[in-house]
This record gives sequence, structure tokens and C-alpha cells, in this order.
Amino acid sequence: MGIVTVATTPQSSLHDLDTSAAEAAGVESVEGVDSAEEDGDDAVRRAAGAGESSRASRHWWDRNADEYQDEHGEFLGDDRFTWCPEGLDEADARLLGDVAGRDVLEIGAGAAQCSRWLAARGARPVALDISYRQLQHSRRIDLGRGTAPVPVVQADAAVLPFADASFDLACSAYGAVPFSADTERLMREVHRVLRPGGRWVFSVTHPIRWAFPDEPGVEGLTAMSSYFDRTPYVEQDENGDATYVEHHRTLGDRVRELVAAGFRLIDLVEPEWPADLEQEWGGWSPLRGRLIPGTAIFVTERG
Repeated sequence: MGIVTVATTPQSSLHDLDTSAAEAAGVESVEGVDSAEEDGDDAVRRAAGAGESSRASRHWWDRNADEYQDEHGEFLGDDRFTWCPEGLDEADARLLGDVAGRDVLEIGAGAAQCSRWLAARGARPVALDISYRQLQHSRRIDLGRGTAPVPVVQADAAVLPFADASFDLACSAYGAVPFSADTERLMREVHRVLRPGGRWVFSVTHPIRWAFPDEPGVEGLTAMSSYFDRTPYVEQDENGDATYVEHHRTLGDRVRELVAAGFRLIDLVEPEWPADLEQEWGGWSPLRGRLIPGTAIFVTERG
């Protein structure tokens, strides 16, 4: 099975990509995408709508997927389901419950590491990501392991290309949600494709972190911004076009949008930093992790 590309990005179209090389040989260059990291982008706080955010995310992840998988691949593994840089694994947390025999949608799947873990435990996962390059890495891993490929779909999480009530469970480990301008719509879409009683569990950067500089050292321990400022973080090129966007929601915002979409909040998990974990991941570090939460995991159930 190849990578299914669905043109569902809000207010924009996914560019056409030739999948034949990737299917035959794993990871090849992505046509029309510069694999080199862009230099000189400005970081600002400004408005960014659904179309601009979606385009920026797709291009950023296509451009940076190789570096991301190279840098974090050992931590993520090929078939590990970890929720966060704190290293909380689903094998221990069991936030999804019993997955055997369940249809599971992984949103913002990257190279589908979580989906492989789910498949090994009897689930029927589908891995969705906006980035074609990330999904090529999923193919690379499958080919290298000589295992049946995880079904993958390239699409925007705010416009899911599935029929109503297609899945028993949905999950996301730091995928899609932080990059979506319209998470109210995203939550409604997840609710739509879930069957009654289905769980939707997702992890994001803990909202309190938005008040602090994203630095692993002592400079990241002093609040410098308002927690209540919802203005997106945007990196933009010399023309003012967004190349990377993240969106902030307070804890209250997130709970309200989940309830409005028809979900019931079962648990809010704030993983503590393990005493034996010394590895840093961007702004996540032992120093900060032992003082302020870095991750919030929302455990919800469809009504």
C-alpha cells in the first residue's frame, strides 16, 4: 500500500507528489521541497489563519523530517509509543485502554512509531500526517524491518478524510493539535470519526510553558510572557510568509473546546520528569522538568 494523499488542507491544496520512488526505495527526495533548513527566519507573535498555518506546517515538516528523525529517532524507536519528552510510554500508562481488535487513528503520526506499537498489540491503526516526508520515513522503517507497512494517509487533521464512526480510538503524541489554527474544528472532526464511547487521547506542550522562554537552562525558568496571550508563535521568511506556526490554548480553552465538541474529560495527565532521565529535547530538560510541567495529556471519551 502506498501513501494516500488527500487534498483536504483548509483554504489550500496539497501539492502533487510522485510516490513511486518512495514506495520502491523508501525515502527519496521530495519534489518541490528544499531539504536544507531555511536560514534567517524571523520569530514573531502574530495572527495566523488555518490556511497559512497548514501550509507552513506541511512545508516545515517536509523540510525538516530528515533532521527530526535523525535527531530523535533513537528516543522514539521504530515501534515505541511514548507520549512525551518525559518518556511516559503507553505500555505503562495505558491511557487508551485495551487496543486489541480496535480501529485506531493516529493523528500527526510522523513516522508512525506509535502505530507500529499499536499494531503489535492487535490493533488496526491508520497513521495520518500532513507531511509527506514524515510518511516516507514510515515507509523506510517498514522496509528496513521487513514488516507489513502501516496504512498511512497524508491529510490535514482539521479535515479528516474518513466516514463517520470509522474508529474506536484516536490518539496523538504531540502531533497536529499544536499546529492547527482551528482546534475547535479539529476536535469536532475527531468526534465525528470516532464511534460512541471511543477515547481521544492527545499530548501537547503544557500550556503554562507558553509563559516561559523555550530554553532548557536557567533562562527558561523565568516567566516572560502572559499565559493568557493566545497570539500564535510564527517564524516567517523575508517576505513575511509563515514557515512555522504554533498555536496556544490555555487549559480552560482546551477543556471548553473538548466539551463543546462532545467529549467528556476523563483525566489530565502531567508527567513528572523521571529522576534518571538526563536527555534534553529542545526546551525540555531535567532542570526545567523537575520544576514546571512540560506536557499535558488529555484523556477524553466521545459521548
